[in-house]
Parts: sequence; structure tokens; C-alpha cells
Amino acid sequence: MSNNHGQRKIVVGITGASGSIYGIRLVQALLDTGYQVHLVISNAGWRVLNEELGWSAAERERMLREHFEAASGSLVYHPAGDIGASIASGSFLVEAMIIMPCSMGTLASIANGISDNLMTRAADVMLKEGRPLVLVPRETPLHAIHLENMLKLARLGVTIVPAMPAFYFGPQSIEDLVRFLVGKVLDTLRIEHSLFTRWGDRNEHQRE
Repeated sequence: MSNNHGQRKIVVGITGASGSIYGIRLVQALLDTGYQVHLVISNAGWRVLNEELGWSAAERERMLREHFEAASGSLVYHPAGDIGASIASGSFLVEAMIIMPCSMGTLASIANGISDNLMTRAADVMLKEGRPLVLVPRETPLHAIHLENMLKLARLGVTIVPAMPAFYFGPQSIEDLVRFLVGKVLDTLRIEHSLFTRWGDRNEHQRE
């Protein structure tokens, strides 16, 4: 949980969309790679963490320590209401921001320039500074407003990675599907990982 200024920095947001395990595994993967992760979890995100993973929203710091303290990277947690946090300023240099999972409400706010909390403000900073922003929407079905907001953001250079797992690599568990999606997100930022077996690698192993 330390703050090392020499580390590569990245911002991760977790919203109240279903699929909180995606965000947790993403943070773990980035910490294992040695990143300093600046984490923002919305109030709705904490509720979903409680409902899906049993995390206590009343003991937030303890939950974060239990799940992330042993990693090689460092974690900096920012309350969603702390609009004056470091990541709210473009002068604070980070490589990218990922919101995983991203609710349709958060996506709509970003698409329309509404910065009413730290997560949407940090995303707005990514846009204005021309830095990579990756959103992982988790909703189904999608109506026209959802699609229009995603198209608007894609045209602004935002990478949209829907939470759509693949099956060509032969997943054996839900964890395999989660790791695949986290890996696809890391691929968009050219961050090396070994979270899933790639299509070409699988074929080569089968021929050996």
C-alpha cells in the first residue's frame, strides 16, 4: 500500500456494474507486474463487491490490505468523493486509466463531460490530456443510448472492451474466463502478461 514515485502509474476504476471480480483481478495483475495502481471504487461498486464477493464496505481499508498487500506493486486508494486527489489533475502523470467493470451511468457521464466524482473526473483528465482510457462495459441488452455513448467515446479515442469472454482457448472455469478478459484489457495497453493461452500458441502446442 506504499507510494513509490519511481513506479509506473495507472488508474483503475470499479463501478457498480456486475462483474466486480474483473476489476479485482485487473488490479492484482497490474500490481503483480509492478505498477503503482491508483484505485477508485464507487459507492455502488462497494455494494456490488459485497454482494458478489463478500467484501465488507464498512471495512474498506482492511479489504484492500487483505487482497492486495502481498503484491509486488503498490496500491493507492482514493475515495470516490475525493475530487482533490492527485489523479484529478492532468499534471499528475499516469500511463492510462481503466474502468472495469464500467456501468452505463459512468459511461454516460464520461461521454457527456460530467465530472461529478473522482472517477469521472479522472476519466475526463485522460481525455483532455490525450492519454489512454479503456472502458469495460458490462450490461445486456444494450439500448440505443448505450450504443450512441460508446460510439461517441470510441470516436474520441477511448478503447471499449465489452465484457465478452471467448471460448476458443478451452476455459475450464469462471476464473479462466475472467483472466481472459483481464488479459484482453492489458493487451490494449501493450502490457505483457500470461493470463490466457493465445490462439496461435494453442495451435502450436497441439502440433508438438
